[in-house]
Amino acid sequence: MSSNRRDFIKKATIGAVGVAFTGSLTGVSAQSYSRILGANDHIGCAVIGVRSRAKAHIIAIHQDLNAKILYNCDVDDIILEEHNVWCKENIGYIPKVEKDFRKILEDKAVDAVFIATPEHWHTPMAILAMQAGKHVYVEKPCSHNPYENDLLVAAQKKYGKKVQMGNQQRSAQTSMNAIKDIRAGIIGNVYKGEAYYSNNRESIGIGNKIDVPKTLDWELWQGPAPRKDYKDNIHPYNWHWFRNWGTGEIHNNGTHEIDICRWALGVNLPESIASFGGKYTYKDDWEFVDNQQVTYKFENEKFITWTGHSRGIMKPERPGRGVTIYGSEGSIQLDRNFYKLFDLQGNPIKEELEKSASATTNTRGIGGLDVDHVGNFFDAIRKDKNLNSDIQDASISTMLCHLGNMAQDVGETLKIDSKTGKVLNNDKAMTHWKRDYQQGWEPKL
Repeated sequence: MSSNRRDFIKKATIGAVGVAFTGSLTGVSAQSYSRILGANDHIGCAVIGVRSRAKAHIIAIHQDLNAKILYNCDVDDIILEEHNVWCKENIGYIPKVEKDFRKILEDKAVDAVFIATPEHWHTPMAILAMQAGKHVYVEKPCSHNPYENDLLVAAQKKYGKKVQMGNQQRSAQTSMNAIKDIRAGIIGNVYKGEAYYSNNRESIGIGNKIDVPKTLDWELWQGPAPRKDYKDNIHPYNWHWFRNWGTGEIHNNGTHEIDICRWALGVNLPESIASFGGKYTYKDDWEFVDNQQVTYKFENEKFITWTGHSRGIMKPERPGRGVTIYGSEGSIQLDRNFYKLFDLQGNPIKEELEKSASATTNTRGIGGLDVDHVGNFFDAIRKDKNLNSDIQDASISTMLCHLGNMAQDVGETLKIDSKTGKVLNNDKAMTHWKRDYQQGWEPKL
């Protein structure tokens, strides 16, 4: 169904900054698809955390004629109200509304849960969903810390549910073609993956402690995280830059490109990691570095670099995000929308474009890749097909990001056990392995 999905979403998209969906997407005929699914193939879905990224999930789910969004879930009434209007306009109906996701997990009609919440909720919520018998599509990063990373993998093995991480470029046909060509030796022996992200995020200011809005369930929003006072610069987006809930830019965006580099080089956990960077711009509440350079060294002298410019566009001008893979006989440039091949002199050899574009730097990231990635998730549920980003593999890329933060925090080159990901001979670094949890909320199998 991949080609049909792309053809449909291409017709449904316009773009000033990438891709935006407009109008109602109802009334799609069964003739748009290569087959009509039977009643036993129906998948009931719940989407949790509906402000931004969830819009891409819902558009993708809606392309499947035998999938239905049963619930929208969020802890903020204002977000839910806006989202209900958006759903009516874009999918033609308004799913049931629930603020407490635990009630949704009690509904046996829900087969799959889509998690697009703040990151401190990803692993605890995914585990609770699996324990309730649900399949899980969890946004990246799949965990808030390395301990959760391992716990989530163990949970999937224990409960046997399908768990896909939302690094949707794994479902890009052009990237798949590039990896196939790399394995066939098109650029010789690959040795380096260069990942980068460039943005110019504004100051988040110094937050003021204020009363929690009556429309927000702040207690449930915090969930497993130790309790903090509510400030006016945390919700709904800037939690990314607070350690209690977020994981910084290397996870927020670097997960995607580091993952593609690792895929292309055919590597798993590294032997060592070094990170350099700092917070160079605004004096505000941002708790992570805003510019960072991480180098991962793997066996056979392969290495990956991550360059993150959260505040300050990278120059000379290049796309806002992407990867370059270097080999002994050429290089390959990849992003969500293309595959470009070059010889050693930098001369272009060939170029392939995705049949439908995906947004790359806005917070929704809507596009054809979501349709393909969710489609792959549904195919895994219905037909036991392989996931393009199953949690066992996706967790490795997430672990690389955690280790990058750890190397930055301790200011040392870290030696890594390439089988477990644990830092060797560095107790200071290992203090970052697990977080403190609010009493009664720690995830358990």
